[in-house]
Amino acid sequence: MLNLAWTWQRFAELGVDNLYDLLALRCRVFILEQGPYLDPDGVDRHSWHLLGRDEAGEARACLRLVDPGIKYAEPSMGRVVLDKALRGSGLADQLVAEGLARADAAWPGHGNRISAQAHLQRFYGRHGFASIGEPYIEDTIPHIQMWRPPCTP
Repeated sequence: MLNLAWTWQRFAELGVDNLYDLLALRCRVFILEQGPYLDPDGVDRHSWHLLGRDEAGEARACLRLVDPGIKYAEPSMGRVVLDKALRGSGLADQLVAEGLARADAAWPGHGNRISAQAHLQRFYGRHGFASIGEPYIEDTIPHIQMWRPPCTP
């Protein structure tokens, strides 16, 4: 399996090159693969960002952790992206595990609320999330709210 080097940064610390690479990766997946919508939503400025690069330095995975009180009362993991060529490799599980470990460290005792694409409920369920409520349409794609309770030490 390909190993990725993970780096965490707040938005203001990303720098021009990391920001460009992060947005280009998100654009390839969320806009070119899934259809047009406005990715820059103002929430990035209030988030931690995880970027995974391969041995050649290419950005291949990313996600953001939104601070509590911005999107939901709780922290929220979102914009979870893995390069299409790497899907099915197990790296998506690594990516989410990295995100949840950071959330637990940054906001101990808090759960995590997400707006997940509905077809990914089983995937997020493997990471401790449970569906809440009914599916809804967000950016023309069925989504469902999911909740992961706080980790106990």
